[in-house]
Amino acid sequence: MAVEVEEPKQELTSSKLPSLWHNRDFMLLWSGQMVSSLGSNMTNLAMPLLILAITNSPQTAGIAGAFSYIPYVLFSLPAGALMDRWDRKRVMIICDIVRAINIASVPIAASYGALTIWQIYFNTFVEGCAYVFFSLAETAALPQVVERQQLAAAYAQNNAGFGLMDLIGAPMAGFIYNTIGRLVPFIFDAVSYTASVISLSFIRVQFQTERAKTERHLWAEIKEGMHWLWSRPVIRALAILAAGINLRLFSAYLIVIVMAQQLHANAFQLGVLFSVAAGAGIIGSLIGGIIQRRFSFVQVIIGTRILTTLIFPLYLFASNIFLLGLITVTLYLLDPIYDVVQYSYRLALIPDHLRGRVNSSFRLIAWGARPLAAALTGVLLEHLGANITVLVFSIIGVFFMLPVFSPTVRNAPSLEQAQTT
Repeated sequence: MAVEVEEPKQELTSSKLPSLWHNRDFMLLWSGQMVSSLGSNMTNLAMPLLILAITNSPQTAGIAGAFSYIPYVLFSLPAGALMDRWDRKRVMIICDIVRAINIASVPIAASYGALTIWQIYFNTFVEGCAYVFFSLAETAALPQVVERQQLAAAYAQNNAGFGLMDLIGAPMAGFIYNTIGRLVPFIFDAVSYTASVISLSFIRVQFQTERAKTERHLWAEIKEGMHWLWSRPVIRALAILAAGINLRLFSAYLIVIVMAQQLHANAFQLGVLFSVAAGAGIIGSLIGGIIQRRFSFVQVIIGTRILTTLIFPLYLFASNIFLLGLITVTLYLLDPIYDVVQYSYRLALIPDHLRGRVNSSFRLIAWGARPLAAALTGVLLEHLGANITVLVFSIIGVFFMLPVFSPTVRNAPSLEQAQTT
């Protein structure tokens, strides 16, 4: 069997490379995703608010969230393998077209008085399916758009941009939802996906290296990606840590919404809360690259995971909207620091012909927790209340933090050492 070997590239230090702001293709990719992210963030706040307004049921909102995350479990592995076969840019364009049509159906159905919770479940599921394929294609394509030495900077810029869209999108959604109409955020989201399609169409660089034609079965390729991940103890540990982060992160969003409403906050105030938290996320993303240079991989991974695990239970003492926001802001600050370091570490180590499959295996472990978190959060909030919900996820968070104390993580090599082994 022929083995694909990537052509060696002349290594340049990041200081000698052109700025990412002068990388035409990266800026097209980045700008399109920023517009799309603004629309998505508006929907992310408007959707649970709309469901709560229709049903007055946190459990129903949690189930809708679970439907959007179930595709991660169902399709991550085959999607990752297919991203190593298919044209990644074409996949991304098709996914955004599907997402635009899908989200536009919400205001259309509502305008005819035909919107039901079952359609919302369907919409969230379709959105999740398209996102799985799109995000795996984008992640696998990024090292083709920027140099390897700039992966951390590119990811930090992505995170900062997404944080800025959170900063703008949440209060915009809250204001529009309250004053203009509940359905307007969904219309904006549909338009934003169209903008992403246009920006992707103008990108010139190929999103994958040349592939030799293969007769191998899809499942054999999936197993190859899973084996690569599982045979790298540090990457495997990062996947388990990420599962705990997703359980906590995707429980916290609905917890904060419900607790804020119990504290009599309106949609605009809730949007401002998430906006300030997003601002902290921008700062975390921007300093993530600096921290990566100042501290070791091990120090950042262990430090951020311990801090977030200790901070999350403080929601039990959030007796007013200020404290609720302060806790959320702190968590939003720390998570991007961790993400920048772990993302660039694992992405730089994965060969291009395996990136789709390995990242899909990683996400199956990491993101497979999302539907469970969403559904469990809704059930616990409705039947046992916010404090018990926080306590349950605090205990779960401690369990998923344990890998940071293992020799695998504590003795993990630096990125430079890992690349030479």
